[in-house]
Amino acid sequence: MGVEGCTKCIKYMLFFFNFIFWLAGCVILGVSLWLRHDNKTSSLLELKYEGTEAPSTFYISIYILIAVGAVMMFVGFLGCYGAIQESQCLLGTFFACLVILFACEVAAGIWGFMHKDTISKEVISFYDSVFDKSLIATEEKKPAAVAVLKVFHETLNCCGKGGMFSLINQWFTDTCPKDYSAVNCHTKINELFSEKIYLIGFAALVVAVIMIFEMIFSMVLCCSIRNSPVY
Repeated sequence: MGVEGCTKCIKYMLFFFNFIFWLAGCVILGVSLWLRHDNKTSSLLELKYEGTEAPSTFYISIYILIAVGAVMMFVGFLGCYGAIQESQCLLGTFFACLVILFACEVAAGIWGFMHKDTISKEVISFYDSVFDKSLIATEEKKPAAVAVLKVFHETLNCCGKGGMFSLINQWFTDTCPKDYSAVNCHTKINELFSEKIYLIGFAALVVAVIMIFEMIFSMVLCCSIRNSPVY
């Protein structure tokens, strides 16, 4: 005979939230893999020119998210099994894992907020360096620079730095898409990575709310099992 009354309701609510948590882990893992293999980001971040590579900060963040998604799936399963079996040991382990995950998520959120513009700035800096070098490159090195610029221009449907460099952009009409939207690449790069960051931030917020409810329910259930006369 297990827990009864309101505690039994909490037990099944904890199971439900854990199932949602497990699904959230699946979603984060899936979204992370999509971001890692997304054509736009992959084509830009895998570029090289004269030994200089596009910044890997974005990919580092994605690999962390992949690990988080996998851990969430494991912890979610642990919570579901612990709730159904009414095991104090499993629920205690589950609670400890949640506390660690929550602390890591808060730390990652603070770091991400403080460095939210770093990725786009690094990619823009890489684009600008290739753009500037292409202006003074010799005939032998110019095709390599043009090839890198073409990937940026065709992937993002943009051309040049914009602003005071708009006249210079006309020298590179062969690298610009035929139907490009006359938007400079600085704007497009900022838009691309801002969308990704907001998507990650929204997912992290939803997961944090679920984790708070799970920590409360797991503690209440664990205490109820301990105080139950049948144990």
